[in-house]
Amino acid sequence: MQPLTKRQREILDYLNDFIQQHGYAPSLEEIGRRFNLSSLATVHKHLTNLQEKGFIRRAWNRSRSVELVPTRVAGRAQELPLLGYVAAGAPIEAIAGTETIAVPEALVGKRDSYVLRVRGSSMIDEQIRDGDFVIVEDRKSADDGEMVIALIGGHDVTLKKFYREQGGRVRLQPANPAMQPMLFDPDQVQVQGVVVGVMRRY
Repeated sequence: MQPLTKRQREILDYLNDFIQQHGYAPSLEEIGRRFNLSSLATVHKHLTNLQEKGFIRRAWNRSRSVELVPTRVAGRAQELPLLGYVAAGAPIEAIAGTETIAVPEALVGKRDSYVLRVRGSSMIDEQIRDGDFVIVEDRKSADDGEMVIALIGGHDVTLKKFYREQGGRVRLQPANPAMQPMLFDPDQVQVQGVVVGVMRRY
């Protein structure tokens, strides 16, 4: 299942409620009215996105032909803040944004969580690619081997695996054989969060 935008999630919830109440789907006009969308093409585009992401099915030859696809995770999703980018590669500044993204509940951490979009390919062997979204649990400490969002030197943020070395240094390990591990004194590295899930948009 791919992540939904906030508006797609709202439309999906509306479809769900409407079908439960009436036994059939709302028309494009009804959806448009509900969300103040004057253009039916916009409604059509939202439904097409929901269909491409696997949440609904439609028969092209009938109006009111929207059918909800039962989702594997029982369709429960949580809106999490999308806080910008994190580098899987050379550290970049993490930029805070105001967007949110719907995340299946099965992927959400037990504590406060947020989502970052990955730039770079240093975690490719962990199946995390450029453009993926990582779900991050807000934690300030990590165990050896956990994948962390680390703040380096107070200003650069990176996505790596976390290890404590003998002698007290911290090793931030990429999951890409072409890249070298990074070694730091412990006071140079602050764990900002631990990755608990990953999502990809195809």
